[in-house]
Amino acid sequence: MSDASTRARRPFARGLPLAAPFRLGRPSDTWFKPALSVVVASAVPHLALLAAGRLDLVMYTMAGSLCALYGHALPYARRARTVAGVVLSMSAGLATALVTASLTHSTAVLVAVGALLAAAQKVLCDATRIGPPGHVILTFVSSAALFAPQRLGQVPAHLALTLAAGAVAWLVCVGPALIRREGPERRAVARALEAAADCAADPGPRTRNGAAAAVHAAWQCLLVSGRPTPVRRSLERLVAHAEETVAVPPPDPDRLRARAALVRTRGPVPEPPPGPATADALYGIDAERAALRASGGRRAARRTLVRSLGPGSHLLPVAARTLIGCALAGYLCAALGVGRPYWAIVTAASLYQANVTLTWNRALQRTLGNLLGVLVFAAVLPLSRTGPLALVLCCLFFSFAAEALITRNYWLGSVAVTPMALLVLEFGGSHPAGELIGDRVLDTVLGALAGFLAATLVTNRRAAGRVERALEATARARTEAETAYAAPSAELDRARRALTASLVELREAGDTAAGEWWQRALPEQELLAAEQAGHRTLAATAQRLGPAARAPE
Repeated sequence: MSDASTRARRPFARGLPLAAPFRLGRPSDTWFKPALSVVVASAVPHLALLAAGRLDLVMYTMAGSLCALYGHALPYARRARTVAGVVLSMSAGLATALVTASLTHSTAVLVAVGALLAAAQKVLCDATRIGPPGHVILTFVSSAALFAPQRLGQVPAHLALTLAAGAVAWLVCVGPALIRREGPERRAVARALEAAADCAADPGPRTRNGAAAAVHAAWQCLLVSGRPTPVRRSLERLVAHAEETVAVPPPDPDRLRARAALVRTRGPVPEPPPGPATADALYGIDAERAALRASGGRRAARRTLVRSLGPGSHLLPVAARTLIGCALAGYLCAALGVGRPYWAIVTAASLYQANVTLTWNRALQRTLGNLLGVLVFAAVLPLSRTGPLALVLCCLFFSFAAEALITRNYWLGSVAVTPMALLVLEFGGSHPAGELIGDRVLDTVLGALAGFLAATLVTNRRAAGRVERALEATARARTEAETAYAAPSAELDRARRALTASLVELREAGDTAAGEWWQRALPEQELLAAEQAGHRTLAATAQRLGPAARAPE
């Protein structure tokens, strides 16, 4: 790596887009799962509180119900542990907020605690790669609880409500395993087949990287899915087939898409044509699964998590942005006399993505969505005030709409999230509509400005360092894969998957750094050469032909 490539400086930043953040994409293939899950998980405690005449307690049950949004891409064995962890994390954040609210009414202290909680939740969600909706839901609940009237003696009962609703959410998320045990694995494998088909139809760096990421995700899903049932064995063969077709594109990619469509159904899993590396892949994944279950594998996973939170972590600058941005937004709102600083805190917290460019996109999306959302709230408010049942049904409707729309674009989902958040206040009693709308508009604008300002001022020079480490890791993984060609098949297959994982990390690191400001110029030629060499090695080992030639230095 030359000094010129690593020490050159960017003059400032790439231009920030204005129209692209608002473009609608295709909905997620599983958008209805979190949408239906959160409706069912919310309806049970909502209706129970309605029957008991205690809708004023909805905020505490909603904290547990919103945990049903997590884990839908995970196999059920892993999902059960993940959602349980989310429920406990939600309860811990809520407990901290409630105890703080009961001990002090100082806005300065409450904003500081809210900002600290938001930063901790952000870094933990990023480190564990929990996936959407990430830290935003946790921050929304804990920030709102900080500014809710509370007495210390009420805290245990309120936490019990959260845990009870969280148990309902856990059952809702895990319950489908009784009907379709391998559903998440099927979807992950179908995505791998579709990505391989896209790569075969239009070979290029973008589709090749997409296929590598989809295949890696499918292997990871199968690794943590539990014992290898006959269906999972068939799915493993299909992933091995997808991996081979990325190396040697088939003449008819439509066959891959047809297999993907069959995998998504409830019928039998189609059998792929026999491949030279399939037996090795199955033997290798068994060995890797056993290693992960062993105590040494669990210790290695814990060490990896600890390193991701250590002093040199690339996540710390984003955590610092979250802390400073949320605190600045909260104090600014308090200084201007806006009634609910926690809305500004949540707005700022929701902005922070992997880099400044993505944070800018989210700031635009959040602002537009919230401003349109308050108009929707103004339109639906008279209906919600016709009775308690109407209020409950409106909240459930917007919960479903938010998840149905947010995968098209974040701003579109925010149009539904905003009226839902405002309607939650109605459970505790009616508020002047003009006051709610005015506060929400001001909090949105102030939160977005303060949050983005913090993102631009807190630099993330570690993004380029992450790219350099990823380049070194990819080079090592490629060397090990080439060396392992003469080793037993299980070692070769593990080396192939390690190389795939390193290529996925390299692309993620490169994309993250490309959108950052005030850092060293990226070694783009080295990135491209490393990706090309890595994919050549993957192709060679998949065909069992021998190691690919190294890319010229």
